Amino acid sequence: QVELVESGGGLAQPGGSLRLSCVASGIVFSINDMGWYRQAPGKQRELVATISAGGGIVNYADSMKGRVTISRDNAKNTVYLQMNNLKPEDTAVYYCHARPLSPSRNYGMEFWGRGTLVTVSS
Repeated sequence: QVELVESGGGLAQPGGSLRLSCVASGIVFSINDMGWYRQAPGKQRELVATISAGGGIVNYADSMKGRVTISRDNAKNTVYLQMNNLKPEDTAVYYCHARPLSPSRNYGMEFWGRGTLVTVSS
């Protein structure tokens, strides 16, 4: 059974920082592209950042560039999202996402965590 469990969300002040973590189980983590998405109240889910299976390719949403860093530790089956200079508009539920690559038996599928709430407010 595939499971993605996020943690690290919470309340942060504007200008503050948070580090989100996502631990994966039930997948061969090293052959999954991973990503973070977010969904603010009343809005659609949107991309925050992605990282390739080997960690060599990262992609960031324009709104987050310069403020977030995605990284992964394949030995710990964990992907991280370091967020700095947080803004109230960053308030959202942040979701971990996994996209298995060939030759994974799950190739063609995608998996989501349940999300962790980030609230940015003074």
